[in-house]
Amino acid sequence: MLKIHGTCVAIGNEAILFRGPSGSGKSDLALRVIHCGGKLVSDDQTIIVRQEEELIMSSPENIRDKIEVRGVGIMNMPSKEGARLGLVLDMMPPEKIDRIPIPQFCWYLGLQVPVLGLEPFENSAPLKVQLAINSMRSSNKYAPTNTQ
Repeated sequence: MLKIHGTCVAIGNEAILFRGPSGSGKSDLALRVIHCGGKLVSDDQTIIVRQEEELIMSSPENIRDKIEVRGVGIMNMPSKEGARLGLVLDMMPPEKIDRIPIPQFCWYLGLQVPVLGLEPFENSAPLKVQLAINSMRSSNKYAPTNTQ
């Protein structure tokens, strides 16, 4: 088990982990993805557990079913448990994002996960999240591996 700083949402059974410093737009983007049909997994802290060749995402018990909405407060929101991690999105300013990115990966608990940069405050950001996870699902170039 690993606890990391990040916000996680699920689209279907596939989890997307948003990483970035405080104020970078993780929770804001999560709210907009949830508004478009996603489901909160965790906000601010996420637990990762390896189950065979999958990474399963969940929320720490003390913050389960809660999301921080900047300027509004801590809000109750039902969350999903046990979503499989499919993609990591790093919150970045637009000038640091490649127009056509080269596949990048990170490692959690010995498994590789695809990583993309995303500007979370763009109007199109929730759609980009959906397009990115659909691309990961259909592309074998992002297949998980347990070799480092």
